[in-house]
Formats: sequence, structure tokens, C-alpha cells
Amino acid sequence: MAAGSRGVRGLVAVITGGASGLGLATAERLVGRGASAVLLDTPGSEGEGQARRLGRRCAFAPADVTSEGDVRAALALAKEKFGRVDVAVNCAGIAVAFRTYDLKRGQAHPLEDFQRVIDVNLVGTFNVTRLAAAAMRQNAPDPEGQRGVIINTASVAAFEGRVGQAAYSASKAGVVGMTLPIARDLAPLGIRVVTIAPGLFGTPLLTTLPEKVCSFLASQVPFPRRLGHPAEFAHLVQSVVENPFINGEVIRLDGAIRMQP
Repeated sequence: MAAGSRGVRGLVAVITGGASGLGLATAERLVGRGASAVLLDTPGSEGEGQARRLGRRCAFAPADVTSEGDVRAALALAKEKFGRVDVAVNCAGIAVAFRTYDLKRGQAHPLEDFQRVIDVNLVGTFNVTRLAAAAMRQNAPDPEGQRGVIINTASVAAFEGRVGQAAYSASKAGVVGMTLPIARDLAPLGIRVVTIAPGLFGTPLLTTLPEKVCSFLASQVPFPRRLGHPAEFAHLVQSVVENPFINGEVIRLDGAIRMQP
């Protein structure tokens, strides 16, 4: 699956969370440069419409990333329509905001909320990773022996979680922590594994907040003093795919922000 001088043209990607935000921006960039993509997102998402908008080299697979059957079906769709799977990008994620013990509410963090965030963000990422690796194993290796690339999404919250982010930070720290061992696991198969840890990005999760809140968050970024653009995340995904020596690494993409409590 060598990208080489042709860039990502001709590659086939499966992108979770592909109906919006970072996942959609990644699909737009890859498809716009000649790749094919399957958008994996929840049945109630805008995935089908977005895939239609992106054209014949894009398809939608309604799926829950924590479901083995759903993810297998999405990968099978990619192989059926486009012949194989070269790239998997995990962007699906959820968040809750709750202190471990909320003094004002007199309530401990709901355990089911904590478990759900871990299930989607960490277990879901691992589920897609392991099954994508099985699909990539069937690819013919390029001249360096590479068969595929898996790019996972963590967060700067993995390193500097804010108040109320125990569940989200734990889930993303897990993604960071499994990056190197999975890269080592999959090295004999010729599959690279890289994690991107974004800072504050202008995704639906943030842009639906009041403008005053968005402006305050943007002012916390040292430079450039703004929220990140999803297209910048997508640009880094492309760069990782095209650079065969990036492996087992966590790359911060955050404008030098270090989150405060």
C-alpha cells in the first residue's frame, strides 16, 4: 500500500466518526486527493448524506464501534466496494462532564457514564484497530513490507485533563498507552500504528457552545490563538499515511496549549 509519490491516491480508508468533525474532514481530504473512504458512524448520523456528497469513492456504514459485528460489516463493505482496506482512522468519541464527586449536586460520578465513555473511546478504538489489522493482513506488502496504517485519536486531555474530565481523560490516556504496544504487535504484519492528540478544535462538540465560551477557549491557545481547524487534523492524517517512518508515536496537534484545571 505504498503511498509514495502518488500520495494517498488509490488507497482505501475506513474512518470512524466519519459523518462529522475530524472524521468528516479526514474523509474530505483523502477522497479529494484520490483515495476511497467508508464513513463509519451511528445509524442516526448524517453519514449517508455526507457519503453521497463526496461521490462514488465514498460509502457509509452505519455502525457502533463497540460492536464486533458492526465493525466487521463496515470493513466487509470497504472490501466489497473498493477491494481492500489500507488505512483506518479512529475519530469516533464521546464525552461527559462530571466531577468525581459533585458537591453542589451531592452526587458521585455516575458509573454508567464513566463506563460508556471508556467503552466508546477506548474499547471501540481497540475493536476497530484489531479488526482493521485483520483486514489489512490480507494486503500485498509494498516494497518495504508495509500493508496498512492505523491512526487513532486521543486528546491533550490524556495528559492534562480538566475538572470534570475523569472519564474522557482516562479513555484518551488509554488510547495513548496502547499506541506503542499495538505498533509493536503489528510490526511483523507491516502495519503502522500512530495516535494524534488534538487540542481544542472547531468541531460540533465545541462550536455548539456559546460564542463567548468558544472565544475564551480559543484565547487559551498560545499560537495561533484560535481553535484548530478540522482540515488541519486531516492534513496530519495524510502526512502520517504518506511518511512510512512514523510509527508507534503520539503526535500532539494543539497550538502549544497546555490545559489548565
